[in-house]
Amino acid sequence: MIIEDEPMVAMFIEEALELAGASSFDIAATEADAVAFAARHRPTVITSDVRLVEGTGPRAVEQIHNQLGDIPVIFITGTPFECEAKNTSPVLMKPVTLNAVMKAFEKVAPEDAGCLS
Repeated sequence: MIIEDEPMVAMFIEEALELAGASSFDIAATEADAVAFAARHRPTVITSDVRLVEGTGPRAVEQIHNQLGDIPVIFITGTPFECEAKNTSPVLMKPVTLNAVMKAFEKVAPEDAGCLS
């Protein structure tokens, strides 16, 4: 799942994840959409911005984790200081490179993560 409210950035992240081997995606622009998409189809890996047009990525991730259990997360944001201090997920600073997203995905993704929704 890609939680990102900027369409061009979401497409860039999707491209990087495809190059890393992911093959299926849900893209959510709001906190509520992310939670709803995850409830319909459990994501294998989540990439998330912090600030969204409606809600926040970290709150969406927290709700998804509360409902579905632990799922690997990569935060990709222009505001990395807003990721919680207790967070152990990789945090990539925007602007980000394809290579950085690919390496972070390879680091956190389970071996069967070809289906990233």
